[in-house]
Amino acid sequence: MTSNAPQSPQADAKPAPLPRSAYRVFRPITTRWMDNDVYGHVNNVVYYSWFDTAVNAHLIEQGALEIHQGDTIGLVVETQCNYFAPLAFPQTIEAGIRVAHRGTSSVRYEVGLFAQGEPLTAARGHFVHVYVNKASRRPQPLTESFIQVLETLS
Repeated sequence: MTSNAPQSPQADAKPAPLPRSAYRVFRPITTRWMDNDVYGHVNNVVYYSWFDTAVNAHLIEQGALEIHQGDTIGLVVETQCNYFAPLAFPQTIEAGIRVAHRGTSSVRYEVGLFAQGEPLTAARGHFVHVYVNKASRRPQPLTESFIQVLETLS
């Protein structure tokens, strides 16, 4: 079956590495021995862990997210990654973070992973968090203080 619906130009565009200037904040991440797979590079599932680690560590450090006593948690509802160059242990990774979209209770974070000192992403992707009440698991609006932290990433 073919569709007559017009395709967006972005849907046909081949993903490409991005420069450091595309991101607002950077966090170092040290690779671990166990991150490498039998092919000698970091396994793809580790990249998603780095996305989560980089964003959540930044939010916690900025006081936007209180993981132990707070009543708000972020649930991942979407994630994606494109890979451009291998990363491997031992290597320091620099995770660039930015906010691409903010809704009432959701945020699309985009993360670029760079080999230390390299100008272009070795991988880049995104994930969407929906912020919910910890007990009810129902979406709740982002607080003003949370929004202020997010604005530094936009």
